[in-house]
Amino acid sequence: MAYRKTPAEIRRLEAAREHLVVCATEVVADVGWAQASVTAVADAAGIAAGSVYQHFSSKSALAVEVFRRAAQREVDVLGEVLEGEGDPADRLRRGVEVFARRALENHGLAYALLAAPAEPAVGAERLAFRRRYRALFASVVEEGVAGDQLPRQDAAITAAALTGAIGEVLVYPLSTSAAEDADLLVAGLTSVALRCAGAAP
Repeated sequence: MAYRKTPAEIRRLEAAREHLVVCATEVVADVGWAQASVTAVADAAGIAAGSVYQHFSSKSALAVEVFRRAAQREVDVLGEVLEGEGDPADRLRRGVEVFARRALENHGLAYALLAAPAEPAVGAERLAFRRRYRALFASVVEEGVAGDQLPRQDAAITAAALTGAIGEVLVYPLSTSAAEDADLLVAGLTSVALRCAGAAP
């Protein structure tokens, strides 16, 4: 008869896996993808490097899990704002502001999600999540156009432009230790986003 894990063993393994992902996320936020070695993650988690492979088949698989979880949190937060109450232009403004402030408050992880050099598997996930951001922006723009609150436009193109512009504006301040006026940066970014969609800043 094949050995079957007990419920207690399954819970223990799930908790250990969760702890490993949390520690790996912290390491990536501190040193980036390239320096987040299996050994570094294992040290942060307080386990032997070989134990990492009990939960993930490779460093790449662990990196993908870290990216997916962290990126999904940002997509969920943005979605809550863009799909919430208020007129479309106001939701767009608030969504961009919330996204930017969250990024600036956790710049190491935000840079890792947006632009830091990473292995191909993480790069593929990054592209997939950009499509999710575009879908969220396209939806709120379409709603604004349908309600005559935004001018007629191709919502998909506007959404792609918003996604690219927001990332590009944030990349430099996230990648450098130079002092930035966060309020000024966020105000400028939200103004650009509103103009991109044809709304008054």
